[in-house]
Amino acid sequence: MSAVAEQTQVAPRLLADRINALEESSTLAMTKMARELAAQGHRVISLSVGEPDFKTPAHICEAAKKAIDDGFHGYSPVAGYPDLRKAIADKLKRDNNIDWKPENIVVSTGAKHSLANVIQVLINPGDEVVIFAPYWVSYSEMVKLAEGKSVIVNGAFDNDFKVTAAQLEAAITPRTRIVMYASPNNPTGAVYSEKELREIAAVIEKHEDVYVLADEIYEYINFTDEGHFSIGSIPALKDRVITVNGVAKGYAMTGWRIGFTAAAKWIADGVEKLQGQVTSGTNSIAQKAATAAFNGPMEPSIEMTKAYARRRDLVVGLLREIPGFKVNMPQGAFYAFPDVSYYFGKSDGTTQINDSDDFSNWLLNNSYVSTVAGSGFGAPDCIRISTAAADEALVEAVQRIKDAVATLK
Repeated sequence: MSAVAEQTQVAPRLLADRINALEESSTLAMTKMARELAAQGHRVISLSVGEPDFKTPAHICEAAKKAIDDGFHGYSPVAGYPDLRKAIADKLKRDNNIDWKPENIVVSTGAKHSLANVIQVLINPGDEVVIFAPYWVSYSEMVKLAEGKSVIVNGAFDNDFKVTAAQLEAAITPRTRIVMYASPNNPTGAVYSEKELREIAAVIEKHEDVYVLADEIYEYINFTDEGHFSIGSIPALKDRVITVNGVAKGYAMTGWRIGFTAAAKWIADGVEKLQGQVTSGTNSIAQKAATAAFNGPMEPSIEMTKAYARRRDLVVGLLREIPGFKVNMPQGAFYAFPDVSYYFGKSDGTTQINDSDDFSNWLLNNSYVSTVAGSGFGAPDCIRISTAAADEALVEAVQRIKDAVATLK
């Protein structure tokens, strides 16, 4: 055995158990595979990554350039610059009816970082986190890393993939510490109404040691007439709701990596303490850009949301023409999440499709369209399709999918 091969075998044994226990992000894995096929010369249509295809609005970019010229080149405060924390507090009051001071805000390196911080701060080994499924792929892995236990509660397809208050009540135990959900949801596009969230809040209110971790990163990409409702605006739960949001989706700022936590002071202090030992303050220039985003005009975000709504209608309509696909109508975000279990057990004569992982991999290798298997989202009958792409690419991608599945018997 060569030295390289021997080292390859030894390496996983030497990694910490907490790392060996983690699953690879299915969204990032599929995006990597799609890039590899594209590098081989295949014309891949990538619908696996959850990323806006718009450019960051000009006024935000100009604020970043000004920050460079003004000399914001040093370390930033751990919890974020004061003007950004104030801008976030103002935004929460204006858009969400959540009244927190800047001292209740901690800015982190993306909403993903914010979520991970909160879980590390609140979860002890054995504590339970109730996660509404389908869920974003990293939720359960973050809980695992904190040595907690994920309790998955599945929203039914017929209820638009949304979990009910009765389901939540049945899932809470004396070990429950956090209830975690996203609205609008990734991967389903489901949006919890004010009525639904008030019913959920009434359940949580009865359990005084249970906290809510509300992921609102898709807040502005909402197609409902009612609009977005934040559970943190309910007075009885104010001190027990941790709101996480950021600039990635609504402002097309994924690469800027700015998220935030808004919570009771003792939770915010805990997050700041942890962050101070792990990453310290996030990127100084990106913070100044985010300040301009929160303080600036919303017209660019509104126009992006209109485009996402049009694409949703386009893609859902086309997917519903594919035999065997069950497709709900997303109310937010930029995904379609069809149930493709009709094709499980079928074959093209060479490959048999047994589950959504097989289906997604088979699509990539046969139609050169990248999607993400629903298994990573806690929904093994489905696949996630990003609609954050040009109309022409979306039409071609769905046609390729339709042609490919016609070969399965």
